[in-house]
Amino acid sequence: MEALHPGFTASTSFCLLLLLLLPTADANICSAEPQVNFPENNTVGAVVLVINITSGVTLEFKTPVSPDNPFILEENRLLAAKVLDYETKTTHVINIICNRMATSEEFPLTIVVVLVNINDNLPLFGQVQYRVNLNEMTPVGTTVGRFTATELDGQKISYSLAPQSKGFKLKSQTNPDLLVEMPLDYEKVQTVELTLTAVEAPLDDVSFSATTTILISILDGDNRPPWFQPCGKHEVDGAVVCQNDGYTGRVTLNEEEAGALPLDPGPLYAIDGDSGIGAEVTYKFLNGDADGLFHLDTRSGNITMLKPADVLGTISLTVLAAQTTNSYQFATTSVTFSVQKKSLHPPKFQRPRYEGVVTGVGAMATELNATGEPLRILATDDDYAPLEGINPHISYSVNGGSDFVIVGGYLFMTKVYPEGLLTLQLRAVDTSNKEEALAELLLEVTSGLTTTSLPLSTTNTTPSTESMATEEVSTSDPTASTSISLSTASTANPMVASGAFGLVDMAALGATLGVLLLICLAVIVALAVRVRKADANGRKIFEASVFQSSLGQGGQKGGIQFTNEAFQHDEDGDSLGSGRPAAGYQGGGVASGNLPVKSSVPLRSLPRGDDDDDADDNGSDSGDSEGKDVKPILTKERRVDDGYKSVWFKEDIDPDAKDEVVIIPVREEEEDEDEEEPLSSGKEENEGPWVRTQRVAFNDADLDSGLGVKMEDPGDDSDV
Repeated sequence: MEALHPGFTASTSFCLLLLLLLPTADANICSAEPQVNFPENNTVGAVVLVINITSGVTLEFKTPVSPDNPFILEENRLLAAKVLDYETKTTHVINIICNRMATSEEFPLTIVVVLVNINDNLPLFGQVQYRVNLNEMTPVGTTVGRFTATELDGQKISYSLAPQSKGFKLKSQTNPDLLVEMPLDYEKVQTVELTLTAVEAPLDDVSFSATTTILISILDGDNRPPWFQPCGKHEVDGAVVCQNDGYTGRVTLNEEEAGALPLDPGPLYAIDGDSGIGAEVTYKFLNGDADGLFHLDTRSGNITMLKPADVLGTISLTVLAAQTTNSYQFATTSVTFSVQKKSLHPPKFQRPRYEGVVTGVGAMATELNATGEPLRILATDDDYAPLEGINPHISYSVNGGSDFVIVGGYLFMTKVYPEGLLTLQLRAVDTSNKEEALAELLLEVTSGLTTTSLPLSTTNTTPSTESMATEEVSTSDPTASTSISLSTASTANPMVASGAFGLVDMAALGATLGVLLLICLAVIVALAVRVRKADANGRKIFEASVFQSSLGQGGQKGGIQFTNEAFQHDEDGDSLGSGRPAAGYQGGGVASGNLPVKSSVPLRSLPRGDDDDDADDNGSDSGDSEGKDVKPILTKERRVDDGYKSVWFKEDIDPDAKDEVVIIPVREEEEDEDEEEPLSSGKEENEGPWVRTQRVAFNDADLDSGLGVKMEDPGDDSDV
């Protein structure tokens, strides 16, 4: 050290050592922890720290003392004079002086009091309720606002939103940004109320939470065009479309009507589709005004006439409605006017008062004073005199009785009523011009079996508790079967009496019976055709066999037999016009066998040799023989003169005569004449259908052998 400072002697070093030891000696009079942790929210007077002091030492705060000093000294203890709050101040520095009165020694003591945080604060939102206005056209994902909560204890906060299905969501559990989750629709939801909850992280197993309300008002955006009224709403891919079916009206031919023209289903007007905006709408014709026939008010939409219509028919107009503030929002509709002749006569019921009785649901009302006779309701129109007053545009309804319906001019009950007497009013409306007629209806409801079923659903036989709003039936002719259109608002469970059948059941039964009848007729016709063919063929064979057998000597032979039908069914067998032999004739073969032998044509015999032409001229059946003296050919005396034609019986034939029997075809001219000639006998006309047979003629030959018989196919012969 001398090397460091030449004047630094040993005495100087000793003094320095004393100075260094002095504080150490003073420190013994008091001592304390330089830093003390003390919990907040303490009680007043709580001991913060105990200071160690020696005998004769006192403690005091170093001056100047702060008036906000939250501590006091009591002997050697540091006490809390106030309730300390960590959130207000986290640390306190205390300066204390230790005094020894005997030696006047002082020793400064500094103590730092660090407050310990206790979870004693709830999370806090800035407002109890937040209000937000939001346009319905706000895109999905847009941030509506940030709603944070504060926590003085400094704990971490998590958030939750309820309910979770209102179209909004939080960005995350720790981020209270509110986002749009789905498209908004003012017409569906105008306000949304959400509850936001903030929960702090637990501290010493203690956790607090807080809530706030977010009230969101949805504002209507201009996203819909005008809607003509009335209209039916339809949702297509989230967009709402309101469809209007147009308007109809009527004007009279060659007449100019004053004022606004009435329209169906109501006056022409449109509203802004955005009900929250309600923009004003203007109107104009889109395709002209029918050559100056009509005028359209741009503000009200009323249509008036500028001149009379001079042509019958329909006039179609198109009206455009657009917003005054946004012409890009517009809509169109159709207006159709029917030009009609002036009606001179309104509808008129045939009776001013109808009286009837009905027995149950689905039963047709009958006349009160005529048992079983249906109650017929009919209104006529003298404008339709050529149609017997039947106006096809008249529809019927019952005023004051929505549970009754008129179908084809007949009244039906569609709901159970207690027995009693009802007074109703009938209404007939001409739908073409809205003219109407009224009549009184006195209806008695009684119990009874339903015999006539109304064509309504019968799925449930319990009476319906809902009544129909309107029942109107349009029919062109109540006296005939017509196409009927019923308009019923509520017939959920119409009742039909047990055992009754509806129109559908009867139609199905009728169709089945009709098909069976057609099948039976077809089978009968087919069988008749087959029987007739078989009968004709069999008759030909039978008659030929009988005839051939009759040519033999010893009775009936197996062969072809013929007879002449002209000789049948005559009472006088001996007369010239007789159609059969005399009574008692027992011709060989035929009579013995009691076989009915017929032939459809007379038998003809031909002479031999060169006398054919003369014989043909003398014995012809053609029209040339009219006026000549005709000799009878029916005789029992057989003549053998040449050129003489005769018909004889079997027993009178000489088997040895060797006469030849020839079958010759008849010329087409003779066949045509034979077809045109009527039957010679009334009995023959009643014997049934004429049957074609083969023609037979005789020639001189061996009759017994049958070689002289020739047959011609009737296929080439049209004569029957």
